[in-house]
Amino acid sequence: MMHRPASALRDFLSGEAGGAMLLIVAAGLAILFANLPGTSHLYHDLVHLEFGPTLSPKLGPMTAHLWINDGLMAIFFLVVGLEIKREFLDGGLSTWDRRRLPILAAGAGMVVPALVYLATTNVQPGLSDGWAIPAATDIAFAIGVLALLGKRAPASLKLFLTAVAIVDDMGAVAIIALFYTKGLDLAALVAAAGVLAAMYGLNRAGIRTLAPYLIGFVLLWYLTLLSGVHATVAGVLAAMTVPIRRTPGAPDAADSPLHRLEHVVHPWSAYVIVPLFGFVNSGLVLNAEMLGALFSPLPLGVTLGLFLGKQIGVFGAIWAAVRLGMAERPSGANWAQVYGMAMLCGIGFTMSLFIGALAFPDQPQLVEEAKGGVLMGSLLSALAGFALLRWVAPRSRHSDHLR
Repeated sequence: MMHRPASALRDFLSGEAGGAMLLIVAAGLAILFANLPGTSHLYHDLVHLEFGPTLSPKLGPMTAHLWINDGLMAIFFLVVGLEIKREFLDGGLSTWDRRRLPILAAGAGMVVPALVYLATTNVQPGLSDGWAIPAATDIAFAIGVLALLGKRAPASLKLFLTAVAIVDDMGAVAIIALFYTKGLDLAALVAAAGVLAAMYGLNRAGIRTLAPYLIGFVLLWYLTLLSGVHATVAGVLAAMTVPIRRTPGAPDAADSPLHRLEHVVHPWSAYVIVPLFGFVNSGLVLNAEMLGALFSPLPLGVTLGLFLGKQIGVFGAIWAAVRLGMAERPSGANWAQVYGMAMLCGIGFTMSLFIGALAFPDQPQLVEEAKGGVLMGSLLSALAGFALLRWVAPRSRHSDHLR
């Protein structure tokens, strides 16, 4: 029999705690280095170190920060795109019955935090561009927290959170493409569309070798960078063209190009790229001025959007859908556990930091304030969600109600 590698999704669910811990360590080191007297300048100089060619006149000289945020994060988004395609064609979101509840939960989980943010920040002009910062869920971090709970978190809850986060990622990519794109270069955009069409043509022609798709991904990334659309969007678009062999009930086929690519790239994304991103983007300077500013409109709006908006939106959508008979609650999970899972959706971190940098590109002080809100909202969501799921009673007939 042909050897079948373990499912990347199962690896993701069982081993993401390690990636989440690396991300926490990287973010902690960034904050430490940014605040120690002997290393603060070294950290700043390292993040803004210029090297390599100037790829785009608009971006200017490439720095370590740009290479990671605009370059390596495209690989992260490639993995996101592969997971989205796999789940929609051959996984937990392959039918509309399975998609309905995660789509409703993710949609409400993006709209409500944005509304909370806008309601909190409307007292200060110039902050509306940050409305999407609390709208995204960090799938690696959230699943990592669930993984730390072991059997106290039902498997159905882990799968449902993954589905919600995947739909959430789709929304985040759409937001980046539609709302954080300025000054389009139409010639580069047309060229990028041509490369994407060629990659789709390779798929339709039955080309299953990965090399042409990887070459196409690099070309698509560069042309997207030149076009003015954020270059990371190229990762998701390229992933949509990678062929997949459908194997209902056993989506682990070793001869599926998408499956092979996912297994190769995912560890690099989870254990190298995301921690690097966390390191160069989490260096918040914790002086008296910044600590006092945590309760100013921008960081407060982000914190409340993530901590309150996410749990209200996600849990409210699930409860309403179940009560209206539109869907069933995740099997084996009581309402308290579902609520704990909704709290974990407030861990924005990677995606929220990413969108925060896009929302205020020429206002570093606002980016720093947004970082503070992201860290505070994500930390509160992680601790509250973990505590509730850690101590909640297992499902029983006495706990299975919400009136």
